[in-house]
Amino acid sequence: MKPLQPVSARARLWLGLAFFALFIALWSALTFGGVVSKTFLADPWQMLNSGRLLLTEQGFATDIGMTVWRVLGGFAIAAALALPLGVLMGAYKAVEAFFEPFVSFARYLPASAFIPLLILWAGIGEAQKLALIFIGSFFQLVLMIAVAVGNSRRDLVEAAYTLGVSDRGLIRRVLIPGAAPEIAEILRMVLGWAWTYVIVAELVGASSGIGHMITDSQALLATDQIIFGIIVIGLIGLLSDFGFKALNRKLFPWAWIAR
Repeated sequence: MKPLQPVSARARLWLGLAFFALFIALWSALTFGGVVSKTFLADPWQMLNSGRLLLTEQGFATDIGMTVWRVLGGFAIAAALALPLGVLMGAYKAVEAFFEPFVSFARYLPASAFIPLLILWAGIGEAQKLALIFIGSFFQLVLMIAVAVGNSRRDLVEAAYTLGVSDRGLIRRVLIPGAAPEIAEILRMVLGWAWTYVIVAELVGASSGIGHMITDSQALLATDQIIFGIIVIGLIGLLSDFGFKALNRKLFPWAWIAR
């Protein structure tokens, strides 16, 4: 094993599974061995049994669906608006100079701090939750996309101008295709952040969703249900991450050759 030396897909899979196996073994040792009280940390078997009851008897599948819809809805709105603005900021320095100070300011504001205002403005319905995910994702996306487009290779830009391309053609045929693999990776990463925002939104003023279930379970000291909800979030996020990676490899195979 050497720094930056790639590993095979098979080795990567087994190493990833090995970590999960060690984690579950440690968790089992702490709970089944009585080191930690089950009031504070349920054991894996109790967690799985509670998860089965949640899915079969308490309609938790509906909560999962609502949370996934909120994440995808808020993130899609943020991406649809952030992509053109980020491209313009990366391509035109005057546009960047106009928007960048405010975007940099806004991206440091914690999305959760907007919850009281959003409840006043939009109530406790779906609009409030979508708005919170939008706020948490939009400004991060704009700045990261602008940086990706702005870092386009200057030799390609100069070659395109030499061949007589227009400014609009340069953006459409050089800057966007050149930055597309990195933009796809940015979308993948920020989608993961969107999951943290939706859970925060559902912890306050929600009647459905994974976060709502976790809040109800906390009031009952049901750590088994809390852990199951957290694991479901992680599994959905992991699946979406793998899906994004597979799509990126298919769309931009040249960007993955050296990985």
